[in-house]
Amino acid sequence: MNKNIQFQDLGLKDYKATWEFQEDLFREIVDLKIKNRREETNLQTPNYFLFVEHPHVYTLGKSGDLENLLLSEKQLAAKGATFYKINRGGDITYHGPGQIVGYPILDLDHFFTDIHKYLRFLEEVIILTLAEYGLECSRSEGETGVWLGVGTPFARKICALGVRASRWVTMHGFALNVNCDLGYFDNIIPCGIRGKAVTTLNVELGVEKVDEEEVKAKILKHFAALFECSFVPKN
Repeated sequence: MNKNIQFQDLGLKDYKATWEFQEDLFREIVDLKIKNRREETNLQTPNYFLFVEHPHVYTLGKSGDLENLLLSEKQLAAKGATFYKINRGGDITYHGPGQIVGYPILDLDHFFTDIHKYLRFLEEVIILTLAEYGLECSRSEGETGVWLGVGTPFARKICALGVRASRWVTMHGFALNVNCDLGYFDNIIPCGIRGKAVTTLNVELGVEKVDEEEVKAKILKHFAALFECSFVPKN
């Protein structure tokens, strides 16, 4: 089993270019698994983890409802935002500056072959990270992601999740709102869930800006502990 994960922080990068990069890494792992099976070889498959920050963009999952995007093409352009229908699970979400997006591209054969457990682990990474800032976050039954105020009229989502998996290889991942402009969420029905708010870490802490590099370090720490893995620089 390969418990090393090659890590790369892409900085601010266009969504489509990042999606294509993810697909390349995903396909590399899947193709190697197919080769191993066909040729009865035992070549080690790699794992990857990407951090990225996207320019303003809305993405709609494969089972999402386009009506949850409340902007026309012209209005999108006026807001400097783009839109993509993509191949992850989940409905519509927003990515933009001030949001930490994590894309684990893992061969789950190295960890555990259970997508439900994988999603719960991703949520737990964020829950543990935000606990270090004194925030009590939790899951909301039937609603993937990380929330505050679950079970109250003030329930609000701080982290969205959406993944794709094939042959136990994952892609896409999570988006944690740290310092992003919440106004952009007014243009969608986030994740197709009506009547619930979205929040950010800096709003919850009552500060102008949270150190995003510090948050990333905490995410990696908790990810490594939960998945019992090590991060190494990407080759």
